[in-house]
Amino acid sequence: MEIFELDAKNHTPYIKLDHTNGVMEFKGRSTPENSVEFYDPVNKWLIQFINEAVTIPVIVKLKFEYFNTSSSKCILDVLKKFAELKKTGADVKVEWYYEQDDDDMKEAAEDYSDIVKIPFEIIEIPED
Repeated sequence: MEIFELDAKNHTPYIKLDHTNGVMEFKGRSTPENSVEFYDPVNKWLIQFINEAVTIPVIVKLKFEYFNTSSSKCILDVLKKFAELKKTGADVKVEWYYEQDDDDMKEAAEDYSDIVKIPFEIIEIPED
């Protein structure tokens, strides 16, 4: 299994899924033309990761600046994969970062946490 990494583009986030240290990072804007197609390799990698019988703690770091409606469903699907992993007994922690005064992004974190039944650490990023 290899580390999965995608560089950020104008409409897609930086993503790094590292099975060696358990850090899964999503950062930037997610407004791809076809969200399902964009997130498909991420979901396939996560399915393989879950099937590998994870023994290390997993930290999911989400630092979205913005995501569109179609991405929101795909992000939920990704988070459901981590919920599946947690059900296997794995130690899964979710850190959701949002910019100060971005109440919509904070609320999104709260909603996702309620849906997938994983407690999120919701972390405000102060303005510079």
